[in-house]
Amino acid sequence: MQNIPQVVRVLAGGGLIRPIGPVAGAKALCTVVRYGIGPAGGFMALAARSPHKVGLVDELGELTNKQLDERSNALAHALAGLGVGEGDSVAIMCRNHRGFIDASIATAKLGADVLYLNTAFAGPQLSEVIAREKPTVVVYDQEFTGLLSAVEGVTRVLAWVDGETAGVPDVESLIASGSVRALKPPKRLGRIIILTSGTTGTPKGAPRSEAGLDAGAALMSRIPLKRGQRVHIAAPLFHTWGLAHFLLAMLLETTMVLSRRFDPEEFLRIIDEQRCDGAIVIPVFLQRVLHLPEEVRAKYDVSRLKVVASSGSALPGDLATEWMDAFGDNLYNVYGSTEVAYASIATPEDMRAAPGTAGKPPLGAVVRLFDANDKPAAPGESGRIFVGNSILFEGYTGGGGKAVIDGLMSSGDVGRFDSEGRLFVEGRDDDMIVSGGENLFPQEVEDCLVRHDAIVEAACVGVDDPTFGKRLRGFVVVEDGVSVTEDELKSWVKDNLARFKVPREIVFVPELPRNATGKILKRELVTWTPES
Repeated sequence: MQNIPQVVRVLAGGGLIRPIGPVAGAKALCTVVRYGIGPAGGFMALAARSPHKVGLVDELGELTNKQLDERSNALAHALAGLGVGEGDSVAIMCRNHRGFIDASIATAKLGADVLYLNTAFAGPQLSEVIAREKPTVVVYDQEFTGLLSAVEGVTRVLAWVDGETAGVPDVESLIASGSVRALKPPKRLGRIIILTSGTTGTPKGAPRSEAGLDAGAALMSRIPLKRGQRVHIAAPLFHTWGLAHFLLAMLLETTMVLSRRFDPEEFLRIIDEQRCDGAIVIPVFLQRVLHLPEEVRAKYDVSRLKVVASSGSALPGDLATEWMDAFGDNLYNVYGSTEVAYASIATPEDMRAAPGTAGKPPLGAVVRLFDANDKPAAPGESGRIFVGNSILFEGYTGGGGKAVIDGLMSSGDVGRFDSEGRLFVEGRDDDMIVSGGENLFPQEVEDCLVRHDAIVEAACVGVDDPTFGKRLRGFVVVEDGVSVTEDELKSWVKDNLARFKVPREIVFVPELPRNATGKILKRELVTWTPES
């Protein structure tokens, strides 16, 4: 652990350093020593410290920390009976509900790896990932049965059940029939394997070992998360960002409030009725809430919200300012990737002072910029973003990894720092195109288009051009009931940016293709034709 005094100071500020009974304290400490600080030891220790505190709320009701511990014990015994042991893996394809949590903790208690599957993957992607990773069991919501139909050689367990199970065992039945006795500590601690988004190709497995206290302290150093808060985790739990707050719950004694699907009005209702102090989101969720009629928003009291923490993709246009103007200065934006986890965090003050910034590195993180020759970028110049922190991934499960310079790992993006040390992410390093001899990143043009009153969202991709070599093709979604022409939008870009940044053409579409974490699938836009 690095920066021990700073870590202690941050944890104390979050209410984590406090008196605890000697019996509960000794039991919690012994549990962590024997089971590690991952989901197994972490949630067992939480049950020892605060057994009767509500740890989870979902559509089926509440579960205390003790119940989460006992349920995961019972499920772990059942999974062992299905052949899961140390060094094996369990694939989980679930939406946000108790089944995801039960399966995650149970797998960790067995010393097996947990492989999180993206709920938006297509059947061929799932088949390829499962064939590569070879899980012993796949735990999934019944709605994904069709997608998994081509998968063979793996035992199936249903998590969320909507109808007849056709003989497939389900989580609730396995828990009901299993023993709640504690399991023998595994000799090997399981890993967490998160899949990359697959926006540019086949999803890759990015494994992580257990994160220490310094990982939690890093987020808390820039985001005012406190012990005992009620937090609505709306971001998908299988994604790095949602998962981070599931894991942080065992440190902060958070009550996790979950819902299987995101609906903007339902989001506000949950915040109001569950008296949530925090919400964990992805940017597209913020957009959808802001597009609710004001009279709908006014129906719900969300004034308790102290933290709305967003990550997963860039905040487009003036989204941050629009959110804070509507709901107060409670927005925090985290920049990172599946491979490097967190890199920088923008506070409300950062985004008010410098809209579009990704903020500054949190406690224990290092961000540096390098040029194409792996040399430090000159002050004020753009460069490839490299990150160092305590939970960089360990290399893809299928082999290979990201570029590393001086112990820092590439995020895959290009950015720059301003004079105040705030990071600005200009785009993916493989998104850059050369247009008329000038380097051009689509994100700048996308943000410009979104700032037009008629545009809800926009995306740009590079296409061949006989004059400039490459030009951008823009795709836009127009506000309902609003009319705007292609020429008007081109003039808007020309008035705000350099001439070579004006898209060669702008295509009007009803919606942009996105994955489950809100990232735009640009590979589908690259292959777009007028007949698409």
